[in-house]
Amino acid sequence: MERYEVTMKEITRYKVIKKWEEGKVRGKEVSVLLGISYRQALRLRRRFRHEGMKGLIDRRSGHRGIRDEVKREVVRLFKEVYGSRFNILHFKEKLEEEHGISISYEKVRQILIEAGIHRVKMRRRRYRKRRRRMPGRGMLIQMDTSEHEWIEGLGRKHLICMIDDATGEIVYGRFEDTDSTFTNMAGIKEVIKRKGVFYALYVDRASHFTTTRKGGIHYDVREEQGMTNIEKALDELGITLIKANSPQAKGRIERAFRTLQDRLINEMWIKGIKDYKEANRYLQRTFIPFYNKKYAKKVKECFYRPLPEDIDLNLVFTKRTVRRVNKDNTVSFMGEKIQLMPTGKKLNFVRAEVEIRWSHKEYIWILYNGNVILKTKLSKKNKKALKEKKIEKLLSQRRYV
Repeated sequence: MERYEVTMKEITRYKVIKKWEEGKVRGKEVSVLLGISYRQALRLRRRFRHEGMKGLIDRRSGHRGIRDEVKREVVRLFKEVYGSRFNILHFKEKLEEEHGISISYEKVRQILIEAGIHRVKMRRRRYRKRRRRMPGRGMLIQMDTSEHEWIEGLGRKHLICMIDDATGEIVYGRFEDTDSTFTNMAGIKEVIKRKGVFYALYVDRASHFTTTRKGGIHYDVREEQGMTNIEKALDELGITLIKANSPQAKGRIERAFRTLQDRLINEMWIKGIKDYKEANRYLQRTFIPFYNKKYAKKVKECFYRPLPEDIDLNLVFTKRTVRRVNKDNTVSFMGEKIQLMPTGKKLNFVRAEVEIRWSHKEYIWILYNGNVILKTKLSKKNKKALKEKKIEKLLSQRRYV
């Protein structure tokens, strides 16, 4: 004889539906007695006729049929191996991948609730609908930085991340000491190299993306002075910079960071990663491919554009300023004098305006009328360059909304 583990609720169902079958109560009375709709009562009656008591057992029951030793092992693993730090979905996947225990999410949840190590959370109410995704890859890239203690005991680091709005795919991710102009430029440049030129970049209002200088009665800020170095670089490539007014406006990348602050931290912890150099290798070679395979949506339409051959990204993603050439055909920059040499078209540049561009590696390009007339490098001990790095590191600690 087949035995079933049943609840009082299921015994009540059995008794009421049996009386219905015997003609002692009507269907509408059954639905009232069981607290279900009339149609659901009819479904239960059909299942009772075909399967008997088995048909009345609640099929949503989470842990029925799981052996006690399996339950104990699940609880032990959650407490001892995974440090009670993994969320249920992440823990469920680890049970399958590492321990060969294949149990549904709901079953795992019920086991942990029974053991008193998981509390049921109230669902948060949604107040607004999410913005629709872009229809094609490369139309809109969201970029943001999350400062967090990604490895316990090693202090906070900046994770600079970029995702494709259409797919949710992480197209760039890297741990950096600072959230600066050059570290953000490096991310944008890397995506363009690997994917192509995208159409728009969605960012917050950090000072390296948007200028905080405004015109007033005592001074004037021209339009070209008001653009940041990143804005100028993107403008040169035909990429539109969209500035969000709040963190909520960048919903997809904010949700991605919530996942990363949970899953990525725990995955690095379980693998014993102890420094950020190793963390960057793991992030780029293992975790991002895993994340994209699991969470990214497939979208056929691709809007990435090939980079024109005559554009040098190293020259585009630089800081820029304008100087006037001295009478001795030199340019003063960061406390150093740079000698300009004659070119095929011009013997000297005295009193001419030139544009100076420099990279994070202290390489310098000097341009006249948009053409490079000199490429050189700052001295390694340049005091102003070292001071600027310290200032940028300090500014990167500020919070922006």
